[in-house]
Amino acid sequence: MPFDDSTDDTTPDEKPDKEHDAKTAPTPPSRRALLGWGGAGLALGAAAAGGAMAAVRDGDTAAPAAESGAAVPFHGRHQAGIATDVQDRLHFAAFDVTTEDRAELVQLLKDWTRAAERMAAGHAVGEGAYGGLPEAPPDDTGEALGLKPSRLTLTVGFGPGLFAKDRFGLAERRPAALVELPKFPGDNLDPARGGGDLCVQACADDPQVAVHAIRNLARIGFGKVAVRWSQLGFGKTSSTTPGAQTPRNLFGFKDGTSNIAGTDTAALDKHVWVSEADGPGWLAGGSYLVARRISMRIETWDRTSLQEQEDVFGRDKGEGAAVGKAREHDKPNLKAMLPTSHVRLAHPDSHHGARMLRRGYSFTDGTDGLGRLDAGLFFLAYQRDVRDAFIPVQRSLARSDALNEYIQHVGSAVFAIPPGVRDKDDWWGRALIS
Repeated sequence: MPFDDSTDDTTPDEKPDKEHDAKTAPTPPSRRALLGWGGAGLALGAAAAGGAMAAVRDGDTAAPAAESGAAVPFHGRHQAGIATDVQDRLHFAAFDVTTEDRAELVQLLKDWTRAAERMAAGHAVGEGAYGGLPEAPPDDTGEALGLKPSRLTLTVGFGPGLFAKDRFGLAERRPAALVELPKFPGDNLDPARGGGDLCVQACADDPQVAVHAIRNLARIGFGKVAVRWSQLGFGKTSSTTPGAQTPRNLFGFKDGTSNIAGTDTAALDKHVWVSEADGPGWLAGGSYLVARRISMRIETWDRTSLQEQEDVFGRDKGEGAAVGKAREHDKPNLKAMLPTSHVRLAHPDSHHGARMLRRGYSFTDGTDGLGRLDAGLFFLAYQRDVRDAFIPVQRSLARSDALNEYIQHVGSAVFAIPPGVRDKDDWWGRALIS
């Protein structure tokens, strides 16, 4: 369901606790330990015995304070960045795990969690971007210094490859719903833009904050993971906020009119969150993510008549109302639309009520070498079971959707999204791999 119809609260002002840092800071680490943050050897936790996090430095000297309170809580039953109000910018990255050591993978997930906690609160990673040993690379890359948290959320997922037999001993813990997506008619998938053992979705209102987060997690993971592919996004194409104006996609149409609201707990429980009964137990409170890079043939669309554009979608371009209706949110009469219209084919009523929570973003990545914009939709959809939601809906769209003349799916990935990090002692994936 690439285009149509298918919260967390902010914290109060967070002030730097310099006294706490001074009291809890361990013995200064060696230069060799500090080099780990720069990618030369050890990772985040190398500075203290047992892999505990290195000393951190808040405040004016190393990290921006959350002066406006624009920070999304990191801890909770579910990961932030799913039902959270959709931010304006995205940096999404998929990683290949390069280590074969299970203990190193565990430590990486712990280190990523601790770093993510700090960045979500508006603090620098580790010892900060400056003021440390001149001979060692700084722990934080520094481009987010002075910037507010910008509602940064970091959401982690596990790809099918992580559960490969004889890899990390996780084969028997692979969820039954974590399936490889079938090839749909019209797909032209580039292997270099799909797959991955791990993913991190960074959403924020400031693009630099989102890029900073992915950049620093990649640095921490040096020697254990490598970026497989990544995608920048702007202009959110759906909303999880009731009453908010519905965003428009690059074709100029309102997108995601009937998206699941982040405050609709009943719909989230029914369609998004994995339950204890679904299994496996380690995934309860989590979800499944489908990521699809969809190329949009902008120039062809721009030469298409308004009437045909509206027929393709089944909505008018101005208000966003369904065919024969006056307002965007009026219940659509699917039978009044062309059988090939996108809204009719994608609507939950056409799929026994199947729904997904969408968090897609527009993208433009220069030109394709022929003078055409390399632009489109980076589709992100969370659901309780891929087999009951994305796969049947996309089969229908791929077979009959009139929009297929103007779009093509060129990248694809699916991930199991673990539940949230409950507290300071928890970490991403603990229930799976501890």
